[in-house]
Amino acid sequence: MSILFIFFALAVLGIIIAIVTGIKNYKEYKESEYYQITKLPYWKLYFDTGRLGEYDTYRCLCPIEGYKKYLFNCYVPKEDGTTTEVDVIMIHESGIYVFESKNYSGWIFGTETQQEWTQVLPTGRGKSQKEHFFNPIIQNKVHLKWLQSYLKDFHDLRFYSYIVFSMHCELKKVTLTSGEHYVVKREDILEAVSQNVSVSAEKMSKSKINEIYDKLYPLTQMGELEKIEHIENIKKRYDKPVSSNEPTKVQDKICPRCGGKLTLKVAKRGNYAGNKFYGCENYPGCKYIENVK
Repeated sequence: MSILFIFFALAVLGIIIAIVTGIKNYKEYKESEYYQITKLPYWKLYFDTGRLGEYDTYRCLCPIEGYKKYLFNCYVPKEDGTTTEVDVIMIHESGIYVFESKNYSGWIFGTETQQEWTQVLPTGRGKSQKEHFFNPIIQNKVHLKWLQSYLKDFHDLRFYSYIVFSMHCELKKVTLTSGEHYVVKREDILEAVSQNVSVSAEKMSKSKINEIYDKLYPLTQMGELEKIEHIENIKKRYDKPVSSNEPTKVQDKICPRCGGKLTLKVAKRGNYAGNKFYGCENYPGCKYIENVK
């Protein structure tokens, strides 16, 4: 038997395994609560790192025991008429779990009160590059504030705040002091949430969980125009007008995907070399770009 034939047989086997795995994953996705709520096509899921992170968070939570319901991309109204988007919500017998999903790589540093956290990425030859992103705990505090306000008619609700990072990063030094928030990697979320579930003395009834779900579900079914308006409101909130005395100053802009700052950059290679664009400071975790108008 020649080496060429062995390589060919292994290649065919690999293709068969990939097809079988793909079919299995597709079927699992179509039957999931994530798909039932978002209606996001399977192929779009795997080309959107943010949505894929939300789906992976949901999959990790599925083994949690007890009655529960999930919500995704929930646009919760705020007092000023705008909305705040919550990535993943799990309504469980033990309480309401609010998850902010982050898909960063490298080393992560931050404290509970810092405005910005730091991502350190290796660049080769023992060197590294530092990037900064908005404190996700502060981001989730905003979600919790308006979610609690929206559910004010429900009494004695217990809320849990979770920041979930992908398996591609290392939480090098993350300091938490209040005991009100949890920062974990996605593969550790099942154990962390299970601990909350096990120590919870009071349990919500199924009827109450269903009532809360029915109250929030319409907020997950926003139309495309409403989603665009949500993004535009984020931009308006953080864009600062350019002073007439400072004609060369660049406006502060915010990424509509992750909340990081957009910085003015120049393409160094390819067909667009020399062109200016706004890139998210959280790259490569967030690859959002915006053309300079």
